[in-house]
Amino acid sequence: MILVTGATGSIGRHLVRLLRQRQAPFKALVRNPVRGRELGGEYVVADFDRPDSLQAAMSGIDRLFLLSAGAEPASGRQPMVAQQVAAIDAAARAGVRTVVKVSVQGASRSGKLASGAHWSIEQHLEASGLYWSILQPSGFMQNFRTGAGTFTAEGDIIGAYGDGRVPYIDCRDIAACAAALLTEYRDSAQRFVLTGSEALSHTDIAARLSAAYGRTISYVDLPPAQLAARLTAQGLPTQFAEDVAELQAGIAEGTAAHITSAVSDLTGRGPRTFGQFLADHQPATAEPH
Repeated sequence: MILVTGATGSIGRHLVRLLRQRQAPFKALVRNPVRGRELGGEYVVADFDRPDSLQAAMSGIDRLFLLSAGAEPASGRQPMVAQQVAAIDAAARAGVRTVVKVSVQGASRSGKLASGAHWSIEQHLEASGLYWSILQPSGFMQNFRTGAGTFTAEGDIIGAYGDGRVPYIDCRDIAACAAALLTEYRDSAQRFVLTGSEALSHTDIAARLSAAYGRTISYVDLPPAQLAARLTAQGLPTQFAEDVAELQAGIAEGTAAHITSAVSDLTGRGPRTFGQFLADHQPATAEPH
């Protein structure tokens, strides 16, 4: 039996669909039973911030898909660390055999925000005695659909990415990789860096969005300090804003441009292109703003 955390999110809902297609037995972990019923399958109610509920949710589970909320504008250690560590510990006590965890490309001890937080969780998972597979995806294409934290009020992309390129990946491809690992019973201790098939600058992305939405969308590049100041003015904590700007400045230096074959290796097919992503989400997708 597979337990899917993050089951109602951008990756989890696609994973649920794929597991159902494969007729793989699974439960979705949800905080709200209404959301569980909406998924249309078996679910269990639990909360990452209530370790006792996690322990109960692990009963009868042998494979765990581990995914929780991303970086938050919180002081001190990111909440995801304590949440996912608690889930790993509960899984080990319950006799879960293997964990497939979603991390982030470039996770490292010195990394900012999600990068450093996921590194800490990865270290705990490695030491847990469980089998594990860690998926380290690049940025999500879906971020350009929601526009959250990406667009100006005028609808232009804003950032401190410079000419840095990112091989953004469709969340559906991340879910497909997770489904393969969860259903093919691969006991391993291995990381997979998941990327799309093309590394695009944000100027490239703006041009493609312009063509898709039928209006001009530009990329507005700011110095990191100016971006941090802008984010702070919008209400984000100063340190969080500075960390976001620093991460984007690293992308400007080319730290995220590498393309891998991991999606093809795990699923037997290449990742979706950005053009395919945009085509698949029209005309239902609203214009970004």
